[in-house]
Amino acid sequence: MADIRMEISDSIATITLDRPQQLNAFTTAMGESMIELFDECDRDDRVRAIIITGAGRAFCAGADLSAGAQTFAADGTDSETAAAYRDFGGEVTLRMFESHKPIIAAVNGPAVGVGITMTLAADFRLAADTARIGFVFNRRGLVPESCSSWFLPRLVPMQKALDWVYSGRMVDAAEAYAAGLFYALHPGEELLDQARALAAQLTEHTAPVSVALSRQMLWRSLGAEHPMISHRVESRGILRRGSSADAVEGVSSFLEKRPATFPDSIDRDRPDIFAADLPTPPFRRS
Repeated sequence: MADIRMEISDSIATITLDRPQQLNAFTTAMGESMIELFDECDRDDRVRAIIITGAGRAFCAGADLSAGAQTFAADGTDSETAAAYRDFGGEVTLRMFESHKPIIAAVNGPAVGVGITMTLAADFRLAADTARIGFVFNRRGLVPESCSSWFLPRLVPMQKALDWVYSGRMVDAAEAYAAGLFYALHPGEELLDQARALAAQLTEHTAPVSVALSRQMLWRSLGAEHPMISHRVESRGILRRGSSADAVEGVSSFLEKRPATFPDSIDRDRPDIFAADLPTPPFRRS
């Protein structure tokens, strides 16, 4: 994988952005590798949760600017090009949005541009108490990307999102935590251990298929126009899961006062309960 590595231990996959000398500046190749790794994690029943972090002193300094002033220039701006063009950071976050496993971003240092917007599709963001973030796009003559104009106002108050995006200023960890963007702050040396502890807490006593479905139910309901849509999805979920081997085991283990051992596989036994109400367009360019 290009400048990215993944390790699996105790049912947790840790994806590390691994260009420490460049402060993990993000490249297209890194994005392609991330998508492949999320595909791999979704297929692997050993993986119950995913942690994303950075090597060295930074999480991610943003897009790699080694191409200079033309870094963001596309080949043409005609209507045909515009119709086909896809922001690659958005393709990465859309793939994260579709993940079957909970995602925890462990923001170990500066996270700027795509370095912070990619984390918005994670379920939890833990940060080192010295971390700083920046939605710096307006300062570069750009606009927000990676679906951040959808995610950010759903995670923090609108006026805070407008402040951070309009100004492009650097924001310290304490302010981001107070606004609700960060779930918790920790000393840098404790951050990964705390992320792993949270991953274990989320998954140790829960059915993998149920977690996968619940993740999609909560995220997708953010865009639902009426609670009836969620009611329909939930009803199909209860119908399909109520007779599953997992449900039998969950109830039996509770009544027998023993830990549950859930047999269902995400890849094999996960029902489609969304298609009728919440279609999902392809997240990759054709």
